[in-house]
Amino acid sequence: MGLIYAEVEIINGDDLALVRRNVIGLEEVKRMHITALVDSGSYMLAINENIQEHLQLPVVERRKYQLANGVIAEYDMVAPVELRFKNRQTTCRAIVLPGDAEPLPGAIPLEDMDVLIHPQRQELIVNPDHPDFAQMRL
Repeated sequence: MGLIYAEVEIINGDDLALVRRNVIGLEEVKRMHITALVDSGSYMLAINENIQEHLQLPVVERRKYQLANGVIAEYDMVAPVELRFKNRQTTCRAIVLPGDAEPLPGAIPLEDMDVLIHPQRQELIVNPDHPDFAQMRL
């Protein structure tokens, strides 16, 4: 199976909470549409410093992680981050990788959104067993 990319939207979760409290308008919510490498071998959502800066996501802690190449290093973790794909969404934390590293939605957010990697079509799809999974959208 080759590399699989998906068009996803990443949103500042704190901004969405402020919209629900009528503190800011929907047009003020910081969000980005990006192409992300789907990585079921990674556990968490990984974004880069450019995305973190654009969305102004707050750092909630710093942790050590082991990357796929075996390197162990400390990275900032930001939260809350809302990740959206088609009619799915999840709210999670994200590891911030240096510079403009490729963003990766990992196994935990993918599973929470009930999406699957379709090996024949080489794409991320909504679980066909639950195509109309109810989602709250703003």
